[in-house]
Amino acid sequence: MNSLPRAEEKRLMRWGGLAGLLGAALLLFVFFFVGAVVGADPAGPEGPVARFPEIRAARTLENSLYLVVMALWTIHFVALSRTLRGVSLAPALSGGVLGIVGLALLAAGALPHVATTRLSDLYHAPAATLQDQATVVLLWQANQGIFDALLAAGLVLLPIGLIALGVAMLGAPAFGRGFGGATIALGVTGIGAASGLLIDPLSPIAVVGFLALIVFNLVLGWKVYRLSGAPGIAPAGLADLRVAESALSS
Repeated sequence: MNSLPRAEEKRLMRWGGLAGLLGAALLLFVFFFVGAVVGADPAGPEGPVARFPEIRAARTLENSLYLVVMALWTIHFVALSRTLRGVSLAPALSGGVLGIVGLALLAAGALPHVATTRLSDLYHAPAATLQDQATVVLLWQANQGIFDALLAAGLVLLPIGLIALGVAMLGAPAFGRGFGGATIALGVTGIGAASGLLIDPLSPIAVVGFLALIVFNLVLGWKVYRLSGAPGIAPAGLADLRVAESALSS
């Protein structure tokens, strides 16, 4: 039996859809903000730490919005997974779990400025020697490597979750093969980008993975939001609809 009243199921779908849309819009804003305000770091190992005081406020805003995006997308994945569970439990649950774990990894690396601010203060301290600054640069690079590892792990798991959710959508009449196939294609694109990132961690191909996630959350967020207002459609209703269609076809 459905564990939540139908009205609560619809409310979850509505919140999840809106969360996916808002998160995608926020991440697009972050990309434009970084390009317009932050820009690229100067060349050389010491470039990022030397410039950090100039862009500290911008980095703090960027990272904070990025964390909000991960939280919003988690709500969307929960709502989408629950919406699909009555139709195809295994891929829906697997996709939801993998997506949430991937988002958790990305969220864990969302606030690098918490660590880099202290390193920057040490680098720019009046009493810092050249040797001290060289040590801070090495610590900065090691710290960045940890956050890059979290980013890569998250971008590997998330596309796999998309593919599983796409498979679940193939059997859901409310989504159909169009949304299911598009989600699988976005997942495959994300896996390709993640593979390139694993081969070359300094490659900018990670942007492709994020673009796939933005498209997914925009399209599916809108779809889930619209389904929340459709009469008779809820997570359990999706399964009922499939059963009804099977009975009519027989």
